[in-house]
Amino acid sequence: MEKIRALIVDDSSVMRKIVERSLRQAGIELEQVMEAGNGAEALGVLRENRVDLILCDINMPVMDGLEFVRQMGTVENGKGVPVVMITTEGSESHVVQALSSGARGYIRKPFTPDQVKEHVVPVLGKKP
Repeated sequence: MEKIRALIVDDSSVMRKIVERSLRQAGIELEQVMEAGNGAEALGVLRENRVDLILCDINMPVMDGLEFVRQMGTVENGKGVPVVMITTEGSESHVVQALSSGARGYIRKPFTPDQVKEHVVPVLGKKP
């Protein structure tokens, strides 16, 4: 699998590090990891950087993950980038909202590296 450039969007810096570590433990080779604390910051990162994958929390201050997914297509570097939502929200309505907003998958917290691999590898278009 080729190395990817990932953007991790979560208002918790600890959770961003857990997501990064889980990606690595899942065998996903990372060329670069960028971070943002909310959707507005993530849009700023996308304006300046090309990424291959976005992992995004739903509940964040300033701009939540659902609004970020809706707006990321307005940024050139955001068009067509696969998004996997990572959330504590267990309700079907949040999952449906995320997927209808453009996310390609979701992972519920807490998660394991195996769950990350199971949900991330398919959106990258590669077999595990």
